[in-house]
Amino acid sequence: MIAIAWSAIGLLAAALFGSFFYLGSRIDVLNASVTSRIDGLDHTLTARIDGLDHSLTARVDGLDRKLTTRIDALDDSLSNRIDALGARLDARIDSLGSRVDTHLDRHQPQRRAR
Repeated sequence: MIAIAWSAIGLLAAALFGSFFYLGSRIDVLNASVTSRIDGLDHTLTARIDGLDHSLTARVDGLDRKLTTRIDALDDSLSNRIDALGARLDARIDSLGSRVDTHLDRHQPQRRAR
């Protein structure tokens, strides 16, 4: 009876050891499979992100050129308008200055004598 018990324990131990060995090899195979799939996804995602980066960079550069052109045009337009307003103000100030001089000449006769 003791021999049968030890034989059963030996068979159970061998089966258990074999199961662990088989399980370990299955885990190694799954690890290799998952690693290769993750590496494939990494390459795919890297390629897609690089493509999006190039696309977004091109779009931002295009918008930058458009905005720079529009800002330059607005700058030129505003500069012209400010220059025109400056000229109008200079003319009005000169006109008012001459009117003040005329008014002062009318009220101060001694000023005319100088």
